[in-house]
Amino acid sequence: MIQKKTPRNKAHLVRRLVKLEYSDDQNMIEHLNTFKGIVNQLMKADMKIDDELQALLLLSSLPESWDTLLVTLSNSAPDGKLSLDNITDSLLNEESRKKERGSSSYLEANVVENRGRSEHRSKGKREKSRGRFKSRSKGLTCFYCGKDGHKKPECRFLNRDQKNGIVVNPKKKLEEKTTTAVVSDDANVFLISEVNYLNIAFDDCTWIVDTGASFHVTPHEGFFLSYQKGDFGTVKMGNHVTSKIVGIREVTLTIENGTRLVLKEVRHVPEMRLNLISVGKLDDAGMNNQFSDGKWKLYRGSMIVARGKKEGSLYCMQGKTYKGETNVAQEESKELWHKRLGHMSEKGLEILAKDHLQSIKGQPLELCEDCLAGKQRRVSFRRSENGRRKDHILDLVHSDVCSTSEKSLGGAQYFVTFIDDHSKKLWVYPLKRKDEVLRIFKEFHASVERETGRKLKCLRSDNGGEYRGPFEHYCKTHGIKHEKVPPKTPQMNGVAEKFNRTIAEKVRSMLSHAKLPKSLWGEAVVTAADLINLSPSRPLNGKIPEKVWSGKKASYHNLRVFGCKASVHIPKDERAKLDAKVKDCIYLGSPRDEFGFRLWDPANRKIVRSRDVVFFEDQTIQDIKKVENPTLKVISDQSPIVMNNLGGETRQTETNQELQLDEMAEEADQPNLTEVDQLIEDAPQEPQLRRSTRQKQPSRMYFSDEYVNFTDEGEPPSFVEAMEMKDKDKWLQAMEEEM
Repeated sequence: MIQKKTPRNKAHLVRRLVKLEYSDDQNMIEHLNTFKGIVNQLMKADMKIDDELQALLLLSSLPESWDTLLVTLSNSAPDGKLSLDNITDSLLNEESRKKERGSSSYLEANVVENRGRSEHRSKGKREKSRGRFKSRSKGLTCFYCGKDGHKKPECRFLNRDQKNGIVVNPKKKLEEKTTTAVVSDDANVFLISEVNYLNIAFDDCTWIVDTGASFHVTPHEGFFLSYQKGDFGTVKMGNHVTSKIVGIREVTLTIENGTRLVLKEVRHVPEMRLNLISVGKLDDAGMNNQFSDGKWKLYRGSMIVARGKKEGSLYCMQGKTYKGETNVAQEESKELWHKRLGHMSEKGLEILAKDHLQSIKGQPLELCEDCLAGKQRRVSFRRSENGRRKDHILDLVHSDVCSTSEKSLGGAQYFVTFIDDHSKKLWVYPLKRKDEVLRIFKEFHASVERETGRKLKCLRSDNGGEYRGPFEHYCKTHGIKHEKVPPKTPQMNGVAEKFNRTIAEKVRSMLSHAKLPKSLWGEAVVTAADLINLSPSRPLNGKIPEKVWSGKKASYHNLRVFGCKASVHIPKDERAKLDAKVKDCIYLGSPRDEFGFRLWDPANRKIVRSRDVVFFEDQTIQDIKKVENPTLKVISDQSPIVMNNLGGETRQTETNQELQLDEMAEEADQPNLTEVDQLIEDAPQEPQLRRSTRQKQPSRMYFSDEYVNFTDEGEPPSFVEAMEMKDKDKWLQAMEEEM
């Protein structure tokens, strides 16, 4: 755990450093790492300890049995000053010599105990041993791995290395067992823990969490997503063997809980046998480390990014890596669909990958900063038991009204939700005022009953004022049971409350990625509702709400990244001969009850609907060069405005007038464009036909590109509302002129 720079913590660390003692039965590597870890924590707390003082403190921690070495080091010190590096090397070498002397003495004693005549098996002849043989494996030390209880020929690590074709040097092997790696890079020195490393060195998925490390280290070049070769310093081992740091870059780990951890500036040391994670680097990245009860947890805020457990004296973490170019290609595909589906969770993407999006199956998903900006939440409270969902659609519908602090383009400041309990399908309607809830509910009621042929039986709300009075009267008139939860208990209306949170999280993430203003939340809310209906639902065991509701397979071919750049075709009657055929717009959604796509034209400051569009899903509004500091300004229109249940936020009411025949013929002369994201060359010229002499009449029903214009707040339906608007003086002047 990274401690704060308080005097109390500093005093605690100094006390630990002074009282630190080494015992003969302790591993020197463990002692050195403990010492160096305390020193590093003091340095992070702005406590400076020079090299000589560190060397003296380290020597003072040794017992009396090391006094001979202490005298030797004191007499050989140049200019009477000790160096921490020299002291460290000397202590490690002395420990190795002591172990070798102890093992040799015991082996000699063991040989003496092998008494009598002993004959060995040779050349196929079976000869028995006569005499007494006392085998005492207890206390033996293997010259290969350095562990007690067996000899070198019986060593399983030796057999494993020989099978893998690894060149083995027995003497060097024993030295490496008691070797500490000291890495020096730009005056940053740290110890790499190798206590009991032989148990984990050949497991590429294991990473050591080191509090004393200055940076991350790995011996595997294939772990890097991108790789930069160069000379980045050296690694000096305790046996005076040095290894170069030959590369540096990022390594991405997939943790067991499904999250991804990106390690920045990882050093590549081919001769190192460990994967090492620096706690200090994680702290610099804004993460919090927690060590307790033999477990390690890494937090980003309240979210657990990674976790590990203590093995021996080390904290280890299991993390899989994906090699270079394959990982990059896979990452783009899954991240693209993650953005297309409104920043869906990785679990939801995995469910879709089984049937609908098989191209992203098995790919990892990197931690998304836009998801953190929109979805990071507090630690969950204890989950209460939920009732069983209804057996049929429209048996129960949940409803709630959610307010926002920002007005939308159409002047909406609220939105009401309706959720079918059986299918979990969601409907969202933006509102200007709460008293519009009854009107919207009537539209919803008529629409769903006509679509399904079933009757709405029960509605559950939070007992707000908008659900009382005329609303209750309407429910009683149509035989709808209205369940109202008690005051100040939103948990009892948990389905609607949870959907409100899901919608808000998606909208925040979508607007964050698209770099769009908050006033576009109305369009984002409607699009988010469509995406939720196309996403796997946990209460449905991964099924799609839209499929459960309609019984038809959901379609994803019209989905694009919200807020991405889109090039829209301009009809030839709206452009000059030499003008460009396209204009840049911003994608806002694909309404379910409208043809084409809804887009925002920032140059003309209006909403446009078109089907002849080419998308650039890796670009946003910032990539449209001709728009600098785009502002949202809406254009007035005489057409009345009504809310749309699944389409955009608003739509114009359509008349029953028919298109003129000559206008249809003119549209037929236009080149036929294929679906959405395919570029089509101009069709070859055909023999010119005789033009009709009939005078053309413009359509009174649509503009040629089906523009949908609307005012910022709409035309006020009453005098009272007109006087509440910011331009009330102009409305008053207009009324006086008409009178």
